[in-house]
Amino acid sequence: MVYCMDWIPTLKGRAGPLYLRIVEALSADIADGRLRRGQQLPTHRRLSTDLEIDLSTVTRAYREAQSRGLIDARVGQGTFVAETLSQRRRVTTPGVTFDLSMNLPPQPLDADLEGRIVQGIAAISREGGLSAYLNYREAGGTEAERDTAARWLRSRIAGAEASRIVICAGAQNALSVLLGTMTAPGDKILAETLTYPGLKAAAAFAGVELVGVATDASGIEPDALKSALRRNKPKALYLIPTIHNPTTVTMPRARRVEIAEIVRSNGVNLIEDDAYGMLEPDAVPFAALVPERTYHVASMSKCVAPGLRIAFLLAPDPTAATRITNGLRAAVQMTAPLMVALVTRWIADGSADAIVKAIREEAGARQELARKILAGASFAARDFGHHLWLSLPRSWTRGEFVAHVQRQGLAVVASDAFSLNDAPPLAIRVALGAANSRHELASALNLLAAALRLPGQVGDIV
Repeated sequence: MVYCMDWIPTLKGRAGPLYLRIVEALSADIADGRLRRGQQLPTHRRLSTDLEIDLSTVTRAYREAQSRGLIDARVGQGTFVAETLSQRRRVTTPGVTFDLSMNLPPQPLDADLEGRIVQGIAAISREGGLSAYLNYREAGGTEAERDTAARWLRSRIAGAEASRIVICAGAQNALSVLLGTMTAPGDKILAETLTYPGLKAAAAFAGVELVGVATDASGIEPDALKSALRRNKPKALYLIPTIHNPTTVTMPRARRVEIAEIVRSNGVNLIEDDAYGMLEPDAVPFAALVPERTYHVASMSKCVAPGLRIAFLLAPDPTAATRITNGLRAAVQMTAPLMVALVTRWIADGSADAIVKAIREEAGARQELARKILAGASFAARDFGHHLWLSLPRSWTRGEFVAHVQRQGLAVVASDAFSLNDAPPLAIRVALGAANSRHELASALNLLAAALRLPGQVGDIV
């Protein structure tokens, strides 16, 4: 813990009520780096004495700063500079205090997402006005926007070109359009036996059957894949090769090369969901190993923020990209132009890289916190991932454990949500990035650790 008990806000030159001037000074000092996340601030009484003002004014200022998400007040400990973005996430499930069910990226102050949004929109407005982005524009992005996206992808995929890129309204939109353009009702798609629930939803909507393929500690099993290809004649194979959701497995290069050769020799299309790829940039994408067969989906949701609803879909060739663009036009007409402009500006000026770096660092800190609090528990994780995959004691069933921790105020997700067969493992996914702060995450993980130490209730796995 870092203390900053001597902090005194600079109020000279600031306008408005005194309590708001304190808040603005606090915000400025955080933005300028004079105050860092996690630092302890002076007590209300100490600051009122230092500034020679009423205690009630300081109390009002701290209350306003907390409402803006600038600070955290911890009972019995004091007041601290917040660790996350100023707009705090709200838990909407009744009875749940800590919602670790949504797999979100943390939003550290170092990422300065709100500041970058304001600055980016202002720059776009200065350069050409905002009205142009409120009209119909090209589906899939303009050539300049797609070229910027290609440069972003070329850090990991050397052959990425603008003519092969379609800018979609998030990965879910990209998956839905892909299924709509490459399948018909009744067709089959192969995927790992545990897979992204969004794919399950998109497949159900498209009338497509998902067939689970066995995995091991390195990802999808080559022999099981060969057998499934022979039996099912699928339209495509769907994989999450990097920080797999939910198991956290990152497929090693040797396994990727082996799977790429199977894809190539069988002439099957591969949908590569690379939502977490930028968090592990050394992992070689399938789009770099078997580009002629891979539809690579690189979402901004896990490496920047899900609310942007931007994903870059890299098709095998320009003809395939055109077909997908037509599907996108039919589904949503276009991706929100202002969001595309903002994200491509962030890529061009280096902001996107800075945001990813800050999020990786915060994710790493949260993983370290989880390792300490859950020491002795059996779970899989990646150093810069946003979630962990926790095995439950045999004395619990999945449903009983999830219900028990929810009664304690904690929401997690059981393996059933990800399974493509009738025998999901005795495990849960815990989303570390969903907590508003490391302090809140620690409270949630301590609750989880306490539940794991209970004897549970023996019953059939449901």
